[in-house]
Amino acid sequence: MAAPSAGLTSHRQLRRPSLDSMGLTPGKKTRLKRLLYDYGPGGGTLLILPIDQGLEHGPVDFFSNPDALDPDYQFRLAREGNFSAIALHIGLARKYFSPYAGEVPLILKINGKTNIPPDNQAFSGLTGSVEDAVRFGADAVGYTLYVGSPAQDRDFAQLAQVRADADRFGMPLIVWAYPRGEAIAKKGGRDSLYAVDYSARVALELGADIVKVNYPMASEKDKDSPAPYNTLTLSPEEAFSKVVQSAGRALVLVSGGEKISDDQLLLKVRNSMDAGATGIIFGRNLWQRPIDDALAITRKIHGLFAEYAQPLR
Repeated sequence: MAAPSAGLTSHRQLRRPSLDSMGLTPGKKTRLKRLLYDYGPGGGTLLILPIDQGLEHGPVDFFSNPDALDPDYQFRLAREGNFSAIALHIGLARKYFSPYAGEVPLILKINGKTNIPPDNQAFSGLTGSVEDAVRFGADAVGYTLYVGSPAQDRDFAQLAQVRADADRFGMPLIVWAYPRGEAIAKKGGRDSLYAVDYSARVALELGADIVKVNYPMASEKDKDSPAPYNTLTLSPEEAFSKVVQSAGRALVLVSGGEKISDDQLLLKVRNSMDAGATGIIFGRNLWQRPIDDALAITRKIHGLFAEYAQPLR
């Protein structure tokens, strides 16, 4: 394997940004401190359980575990598994969050879409507001940004208003940074290092406090990526370290995606944390399991995170 290109920091030299280095207002810093240190694994790490798939994918994701169709299942998992937060849309917050308020921190997703329109028309309209998040006692808002979509200009403008509101209310902004569209497909595809790396940088430059990305996957299509990405020969961990560096002083979360085996899941967690991630946001990989199995693998994730704990100061 060829050595990493000059200018790439070794993953063993990476350190996650500290709260003091992120340029946060007091409100944002207070809320992020709760997520990073007061709930979940702590130590500056994040373990987040998302349940936005019902909107984004439809009910199909619940067929493998019918118990998970009732959002109370995920709330119980988040509480009993000691997650840093649960992430969901406003309808589920309105109907299911109240019994868990004060016990399970909330990340309110405030935009979304179905998977019915074609990928090259990807755009997530607003489904809630930062003010809604404040009213529900949320500790952060989530926004999906489709980098490379033909609707990118509308997306940027909508995100700019959300960012302004988040700054006004002292609410941390988590950006789901996803490459989408025909142009991305022609330049290596949505899972290429080029696409994921570019998306992480876009999210940083548009004001994200935390960036959620997929783990880049090497493939034959990488040769279609722009230079120098089409010539890089990096291990998966080195590739993800590049993404973390591009995200700068924004924290990085790794998306779980479709369900994988326990061993694959734990390896993905370790590789992500070794490369400088702040944590993971795994949904289907956890709540598609029976509750006892989900809690067992969650305990193993907690054990891994303990190895990456950092003091607040």
